[in-house]
Amino acid sequence: MIKILKFLRESAGWALLVLALLGLQAWCDLSLPQYTSDIVDVGIQQGGIDHSAPEAIRRVQMEKLFLFLSDGERQTVENAYLLLTTENFSAEEYARYGKKYPASAEESLLIRKELSEEALEELDGILSRAENGAVMAGQMGLEVSELSPETAAGLRNELDQQAEALSDSMLSQLGTAYVKTEYEAMGANVKKIQTDYLFLSGLKMLGIALLAMAASVLVCLIASRVAASVGMRLRGQVFRKVISFSGGEMDRFSTSSLITRSTNDIQQVQLVTVLLLRMVLYAPIIGVGGLVKVIRSGVSMAWIIGVAVLAVSLLVVILMVVAMPKFKLMQKLVDRVNLVAREILTGLPVIRAFSRERHEEKRFDTANRDLTKTMLFTNRCMSFMMPAMMFIMNGITVLIIWTGAHGIDGGNLQVGDMMAFITYTMQIVMAFLMITMVSIMLPRAAVAAGRIDEVLTTEVSIGEPASPAALPDGAKGVVEFDHVSFRYPGAGNDVLHDITFTARPGETTAFIGSTGSGKSTLVNLLPRLYDVTEGSVKVDGVDVRELSLTELREQIGFVPQKGVLFSGTIASNLRFGRRDAGEEEIRAAAAVAQAADFVEEKPEQYESHIAQGGANVSGGQKQRLSIARAVAKKPNIYVFDDSFSALDFKTDAALRRALNEYAADSTKLLVAQRVSTILHAEQIIVLDEGRIAGKGTHQELLESCEVYRQIAGSQLSEEELAGNLGEKPYDGPADGNPAASAGDNGSVGNGGKEALGHA
Repeated sequence: MIKILKFLRESAGWALLVLALLGLQAWCDLSLPQYTSDIVDVGIQQGGIDHSAPEAIRRVQMEKLFLFLSDGERQTVENAYLLLTTENFSAEEYARYGKKYPASAEESLLIRKELSEEALEELDGILSRAENGAVMAGQMGLEVSELSPETAAGLRNELDQQAEALSDSMLSQLGTAYVKTEYEAMGANVKKIQTDYLFLSGLKMLGIALLAMAASVLVCLIASRVAASVGMRLRGQVFRKVISFSGGEMDRFSTSSLITRSTNDIQQVQLVTVLLLRMVLYAPIIGVGGLVKVIRSGVSMAWIIGVAVLAVSLLVVILMVVAMPKFKLMQKLVDRVNLVAREILTGLPVIRAFSRERHEEKRFDTANRDLTKTMLFTNRCMSFMMPAMMFIMNGITVLIIWTGAHGIDGGNLQVGDMMAFITYTMQIVMAFLMITMVSIMLPRAAVAAGRIDEVLTTEVSIGEPASPAALPDGAKGVVEFDHVSFRYPGAGNDVLHDITFTARPGETTAFIGSTGSGKSTLVNLLPRLYDVTEGSVKVDGVDVRELSLTELREQIGFVPQKGVLFSGTIASNLRFGRRDAGEEEIRAAAAVAQAADFVEEKPEQYESHIAQGGANVSGGQKQRLSIARAVAKKPNIYVFDDSFSALDFKTDAALRRALNEYAADSTKLLVAQRVSTILHAEQIIVLDEGRIAGKGTHQELLESCEVYRQIAGSQLSEEELAGNLGEKPYDGPADGNPAASAGDNGSVGNGGKEALGHA
């Protein structure tokens, strides 16, 4: 929850606006039950007369009411009324009151002044008891005007005792009955009074309902916009963070997990953000507001709300205990399904080649079933929650009606008050229901938010230096490895140990060795895909860790082992390293990479479509386009990480010859498995178990390095070795088949001769 709120910090202004609108909506929703109550109690039962203090009363009737008042109360009443005379009222007001109460034209009328709400409530309380006293005297057959002070005092005492047993609303209702009789006696149109009250109350309710609807719509729109912006922002932050990851961080998070975190997890957070702004904020406002309304109403059924809250809380606790562990498990199962699906789709050719379709189907089915079972369990919990909540709400309604009926029968409660109480109680219960619904979804969203935050808070092991150094003017691309050692994070042993060499512009430095000897790891240290554990890697005398990543990588044209192309066109892929490369430049780069022939055979040539991952071109074509992309960048340093493995010997030789001419002044680092690819390199470094086993030219290494002689002997014929050594033929590999030269890439002796001839 805290992490989700942290994601909302940048939208705090919108969240405050939503809070204000929710407050307005809650005010509207809490006002409507009171209007419903007033329509029933005042509009219907009291004939539209809403105050025990009449707007107008005959003076003679007021004198009778004074008998039931104390001196202080009488003074309060006298101060609240004025005699209807032309001196006290304007001609217009005088005529209006005379028209409204025509039957009292010959009598003296008292008109109520404009009073504050508090003063009017006090006046209602005073006059309602006096009016009830007048009604009681009439029921006893007594003439009020003839009552002695002692009799009136006795009636007042009895009225006080009755008032303690009745609610204020019941006293008001009894008082308004007297007022209605007085209005009829004065000739007022009491039906019009009732109709006007009902019409005005209905109009107010309609206005409040429209205002609540407008606030609700605005809240939904703003909440959706905020949630969408949070999702967009999180996707951008996660993407930028992942882009900055080095190999160590990528090893920590699997690709499928990062995809799930960037899509499904952020979707969960986005969904809960809407619910958070729309429901979680609204629930306590409406709940507390409903509780305040119930307490202020004075209805003696507040204990029912306690029962309702206890029942709902018990249901929530049960659901949380049962469902929460499953929600926490669900995201991991989604990860598992994504991982299995990605592996199957990526390795589909291999699966088909080994006839493992059934096995992979079972593996996916297992992951899919585990996720489905968990989702079904949580959905059953959710489906159980709604009927249980409805049962509680309906049970509470029955309890209120049953209890309220006794109150109405005893004269302690009005029908409208009971209706309002039911509505307020349902609002309080609905507030808990909303919180419950969100609380069911929060655990899953909390897990998703934690997974997103884990990515965002991961410390990047390879970052920008605090004060980046600059390459010297006229940088040429001299690469120097100075006693470099490296081990992967968490590994116990070094992958590379004490590597020292210098690669200069205009020269090719090649790396060869057995599988796992550390060749690819070594060249990955140059663009800082990993950082050295010991020693330093320098470019033109500057440690790469002191250079900004952008400046460092601008110097390098990197071609990885596995050619990677992006969806788009051939031209867009060749311009990937340098967006401003012209048409002639990308054509020249394609020609150097020996890709021009097959590209120009296509109908759209360089505008031909490339599918995602380069799925619509062959492995050799993909590799040549990857090389052309690096060539089009025109860097000072080229790094070829076994990038010629998919090329035939003729294309390999032609590409290297064209590259040496095109990039004659650049530094070239070349990882290779085939000896024929590196024969003419100015410097060959032989790696064996992470250490330099030999360093020199092809001729020098054949003479001095046993590891290199073994590699060369496995790939070249006796004649080729003899020709290179200038002495007796090499004995060949230990298996007794020196002529067999099938190397790692299936090269043969004749192929080696062809390559030598073309080179």
